[in-house]
Amino acid sequence: MSDKIIVYPIQALNEEVVDTLIRLLIDVVADGASIGFLPPLTYLEAAAYWNRVLEDGVVLWIAEKDGVPVGTVQLHLAQKANATHRAEIAKLMVHPSGRRLGIARQLMKAAEEEALRQDRTLLVLDTRVGDPSNRLYESIGFIEAGVIPGYARSADGQLHATRYYYKLLNPHADHC
Repeated sequence: MSDKIIVYPIQALNEEVVDTLIRLLIDVVADGASIGFLPPLTYLEAAAYWNRVLEDGVVLWIAEKDGVPVGTVQLHLAQKANATHRAEIAKLMVHPSGRRLGIARQLMKAAEEEALRQDRTLLVLDTRVGDPSNRLYESIGFIEAGVIPGYARSADGQLHATRYYYKLLNPHADHC
């Protein structure tokens, strides 16, 4: 296999794409990802999520490896009048079979480029403390803003801290 990775935005979800995204979500949650769901995640629960994800202010990308969707990320453009300069990175996920290939970096790059196109100068995100994603975000310029203890529950009932990050996309702008 060539390991060719393609990242592209999705404006509308058809049945085939939704089915693939459902399976991706189920697999990453089963593998321990802390993205708002607990295992075992049912097909119906995952379908309900994907069938309502595209709304105003949400941009979604899919990453394909050799034609098979293996990752996704969302950019949530803040809609409030005092927040039109910022956006949130949400639900970055890469299938376990596609990890360590730079897919998450490509997805994040696409989200950052779109944020700039949308005149967003501040990105925020959160992730469970101790997850590999912490290293990824720090390596691409995100700065820790703080940690909230006991924020996310795992399947075994244990509470985990969440780390919040931000990134200034225009560091020369007048930020206070």
